[in-house]
Amino acid sequence: MVLTQTCDIVRPCLARPFIELAPLVEVTEEVAHEIERGYRPNYAIVPALRAARLVADLDRTTTVEKPVLASWSRTPGWTTDEQARAFARGLARKRVRFAFPDDFNGLVRPLQSRILEKHDKGSDEGRALRALREIRVTASPSWDAPASVELFFSFVRNDAEPTFKGTGWDSYLEKWLKLVPPSGRFTAVEGVVLTLGDMTAQEYVDSDALDLDYLSSRDDGGAG
Repeated sequence: MVLTQTCDIVRPCLARPFIELAPLVEVTEEVAHEIERGYRPNYAIVPALRAARLVADLDRTTTVEKPVLASWSRTPGWTTDEQARAFARGLARKRVRFAFPDDFNGLVRPLQSRILEKHDKGSDEGRALRALREIRVTASPSWDAPASVELFFSFVRNDAEPTFKGTGWDSYLEKWLKLVPPSGRFTAVEGVVLTLGDMTAQEYVDSDALDLDYLSSRDDGGAG
């Protein structure tokens, strides 16, 4: 998969001699769903290869000189502007994801496990989780504060506002927040389910997106 932007590919070799590539790897359908939801930032969905469950492995990028690429046959990775934007967001997420503190990673682990367990299930909670665009969290006064840090979770849902066999979003919000009880320097945990249109631009940029692939403590070899 070519990761270099077209504008840089067409520039003269003297100015930009290299092309960045990522290998395509096959994943399970479950992992493909998690990638689509932004929970696996080390991968990016390639729309044209979605049916084959082939994704770009962003952990194993490399470079080649442009003349090497010129001899290859090109297969477009997408057919619409929205698909191109989605792929670009996947690339950006790999680089801009926030490095959460280790104690927060431990605190949020039960919520992480619940999402991974229920996301693809046929249950009402599974459908509710699939209706979420992303989960963002804000720490006040800051992530580095030594004590009395208040957490606020924003469960950002799609614009449609369904109930699930009479169960509304408030019920799921209460259930999810119970999985993140205050502990240690995190003295308060609150949250809301809302749409992107309900958030201000300032609220969005002041919050950080949760990546399930990244929410692991050093005890089990993850980054934190």
